[in-house]
Amino acid sequence: MDLLRELHPQALRIAALLRARGEKVAVADGATGGLIAACLLTVPGALDFFVGGGVVYSFRARDVLLALPREAYKGMRGATDDYALLQARAIAENFGAQWGLAESGSVGGSAHPSGASAGQSVAALAGPHGQHTRLLQTGSDDRIANMAAFTRNAMTLLEDALSA
Repeated sequence: MDLLRELHPQALRIAALLRARGEKVAVADGATGGLIAACLLTVPGALDFFVGGGVVYSFRARDVLLALPREAYKGMRGATDDYALLQARAIAENFGAQWGLAESGSVGGSAHPSGASAGQSVAALAGPHGQHTRLLQTGSDDRIANMAAFTRNAMTLLEDALSA
């Protein structure tokens, strides 16, 4: 896969940063469909810094992976800062990681349940040094291109926060 090859050097840098700190990350992939986790898993020995995660693509998956009551989402919409941060905090806590990385977006090709525009994604990171979000709006309805762009956005958010 071209995207995995492209992001492998970045995954190596992220791995080195996490290993140097003795910290781990858990991932709640959304519209990225597992690509964030896949990028991190290109690094040999990823178990040193990656504890797991899952694809939060349905309410059932969200309920199982994040183990939050439905009331926790009251008033929130997908592909927003507060929604993605809630997921980032929950995935870190549930998987026993110092860092939680989550992505919530609308890749296009079909209507998003919350009405988010195609090409909109929020990557969120929660960890020992605070919480961060990064909005991406591609303006495109190209599902595959958006999945790649959303993955790049999340990986860059993680690397930037760890490098700061």
